[in-house]
Amino acid sequence: MKTKKILASVILAFIITSMPGGSISDNTTEKKVENSMKKTVKLNGSEIKDLIITITFDNYLSNKALTTDWGFSCLIKGPEKTILFDTGGDGSVLLSNMEKLGINAKDIDIVVLSHFHGDHYGGLTKFLEKNNDVTVYLPTSYSKDFINSARELGAKVVEVTEPEQICNGVFLTGEMGSDIIEQSMIVNTKNGMVVITGCAHPGIVSIVEKAKSIVDSDVLFVTGGFHLVRKSTSEIKDIITAFKKMGVKYAGPSHCSGDETRRLFSDAYGNNYINVGVGKVISLNELK
Repeated sequence: MKTKKILASVILAFIITSMPGGSISDNTTEKKVENSMKKTVKLNGSEIKDLIITITFDNYLSNKALTTDWGFSCLIKGPEKTILFDTGGDGSVLLSNMEKLGINAKDIDIVVLSHFHGDHYGGLTKFLEKNNDVTVYLPTSYSKDFINSARELGAKVVEVTEPEQICNGVFLTGEMGSDIIEQSMIVNTKNGMVVITGCAHPGIVSIVEKAKSIVDSDVLFVTGGFHLVRKSTSEIKDIITAFKKMGVKYAGPSHCSGDETRRLFSDAYGNNYINVGVGKVISLNELK
């Protein structure tokens, strides 16, 4: 009970800061040069030949049978390990959505947490009650109380600072940003790399640039929260231009990206825009 109370108090303390208008300032300036980008590493591994991404938690809706809520989570199948990226803000919603999607929590091998905001780690406690035989990768900057509580619930916890490979063909960017520290995930597929973000507080362009410095591959698809809800139309268009220059072939902004961002990306990418929301299933066969 003590462990659950610690995790619950941490979630309550941070969930409000991750909502639009929360008290913690964001750090999305695209011009900022990340200190972590000064070190270039190449961690290619094997190319994943089959990939399925299922959105298990989001505030945008794709499948009407599921429940929306503020936050983000997605399941990655195809690599040698089955991975849950983020756990949304509510474990009951996450597990209910997973059940309706036919996803068994016990089939998941790895949980990756992007950053220390409740709408991205809030579902972890209830998930670990279903399956604690997992390795949880989270930024070193996470609360030590939270890290210890996750370990007490039975999970193996790996603290991440630098870019690293978590299984064959799957990588983490390592910690990025300053005010809000965040990591993103890269899956190296036969068609190019897929970049998955939680909220992109360090800047979505900076994250894609970092991914390109880690994996020597074209950028096939970028999805997740882009954190552009407070950006102007001209700023969003500049980011789309940057995406095009970096060769991003498909884009699927969701969660904290904002309606205007989704509209502008849809206009710019046309058939290569992926309308992401809870219940959306994206296969590598669609991304060519």
